[in-house]
Amino acid sequence: MGVFGSSVKRSRNAAAVITGAGSGIGAAFATELAERDGRVVCSDIDEISARATADAINAVGGEAVAVRCDVTRLDDVHVLAEEAQSWFGGPPTLVINNAGVGAGGLPIGESSLDDWQWVLDVNLWGPIHGCQVFTPVLRQAGHGGIINVASAAAFGAAPGMAAYNVSKAGVLSLSETLAAELSGTGVNVTVLCPTFVKTNIVSSGRISDKSTQLADMLMRWTGFSPQRVARMCLDTLDRGALYCMPQPDARIGWGIKRFTPTVYTRAVGLTTRITG
Repeated sequence: MGVFGSSVKRSRNAAAVITGAGSGIGAAFATELAERDGRVVCSDIDEISARATADAINAVGGEAVAVRCDVTRLDDVHVLAEEAQSWFGGPPTLVINNAGVGAGGLPIGESSLDDWQWVLDVNLWGPIHGCQVFTPVLRQAGHGGIINVASAAAFGAAPGMAAYNVSKAGVLSLSETLAAELSGTGVNVTVLCPTFVKTNIVSSGRISDKSTQLADMLMRWTGFSPQRVARMCLDTLDRGALYCMPQPDARIGWGIKRFTPTVYTRAVGLTTRITG
């Protein structure tokens, strides 16, 4: 179990680095960690939004700083790590690889390869870069946590969402592998797999109009707030658990997919044809 056992509250008094902290789940993570007496480095490719998150935390007595970072660029992530350690005065204790984008609406063969590249660069290579740079730091410290933000799309395999599905499946596998490699080091890995969360990922992504309308409707009907998802994920990290699936539909889908994968996949395809 390492220096820290599973009962240690890693989310309390954390020195946290968060990518994609300018909005949505990332901003919610930053605010929640500050409320848990943490110090937060809010990074985002949009420096203005990152600064807005940090300013909001500082305005209520928290401690936060904004750093611009393009997670698709390894050099940027190295700079983020250096600036974070300089501001903390030591290594971070929590890293949240959250930055992500959305794309979808077209089947394989019709979707743009440019969209594939864009989604994989941000959603998969971003967490890879984050883990590559920060894991040695946390491993050497002998305690702390890493949260990788994936999605129920990692196992959901919804048609028309191939690039997004593949990127999130990669994050899930990355997290499971990293958890195995860090077993016994005191560093816990948690992978977040939500379904619909009320963020701007649909409106800011490359998603067809029809799929955007459907996603907006499902977000309104079934979506959790990013604040609720962030709290649940941090509590999962504190328990030392690997998987965080906040919504019941994610947990149900995960169970069905694991035990009857062929039936699940056929059902998803059939449902899409009926409702499409």
